[in-house]
Amino acid sequence: MSKISVLMSVYKKENPEYLRASLESILVQTRTADEILLIEDGPLTQELYQVVAEYQKKCDYLHVHAMEQNVQLGRALAKGVELCQYDLIARMDTDDIAMPDRLEKEEAYMEAHPEVDVVGGAIREFNDEGTIDRVKNMPKTQEEILEYVKVRNPLNHMTVMYRKDSILKAGNYKHFPFLEDYSLWSRMLSQGYQFRNMEDILVRARTSMGLVKRRSGWAYYKDFQKLRKQQHELGITNTFEYIKAQVGTFVVLMMPGWMKEYSYKRFLRKSE
Repeated sequence: MSKISVLMSVYKKENPEYLRASLESILVQTRTADEILLIEDGPLTQELYQVVAEYQKKCDYLHVHAMEQNVQLGRALAKGVELCQYDLIARMDTDDIAMPDRLEKEEAYMEAHPEVDVVGGAIREFNDEGTIDRVKNMPKTQEEILEYVKVRNPLNHMTVMYRKDSILKAGNYKHFPFLEDYSLWSRMLSQGYQFRNMEDILVRARTSMGLVKRRSGWAYYKDFQKLRKQQHELGITNTFEYIKAQVGTFVVLMMPGWMKEYSYKRFLRKSE
């Protein structure tokens, strides 16, 4: 039986109640984690510290590593991967809720498929108001993922489980605002690492129109430009695909928020 680390990162602007719900969802897994590593990305609020202390008392395998200052997600996760004790690492966001059998299903998949370096799955998106309830599925096979990565992120980051050794050999997370995971997957896929997505819904992912609006605009597009250039240099896209992806990204990111939300509902998600 493998051993599993769960890797999380929290910073001062996060909601204490969301963090509590997220940690609780890991504690009640059908397959108990062997380690939860929480990276404190810079100083937190008193309310967040209280939640962390509460769960340290409840869970002796919750380990905390505090960064002296906020280094942003890519650097925080890179440090976390280095510090995780075990080879199987499950990523978890501090505002989402893991399905009770998430770790059990992913561990079974990774043990049955030793050639796979990274596995993810579907998410069920929800909001606090109860007006959003939809499933985000992802491409399943290596071939489908290699095509999908040219235009969109092929994994739901909060669902992934990966092999620590593979992540480190591929260069680990880098500082790449909003796109840390997409950049890492692109580098790994270009090097031949094996990816899969399960059909199962593994995480309930919290979302909002505010999140859609934040991932818009010129600054976000400039980060995406860098990613598209990286993919072209890695050989993931040819020149035509590179230009097509740049144009498509520009159109989507510059849409008004209401139009982007409609497009997500109409074309990119399955509402249930």
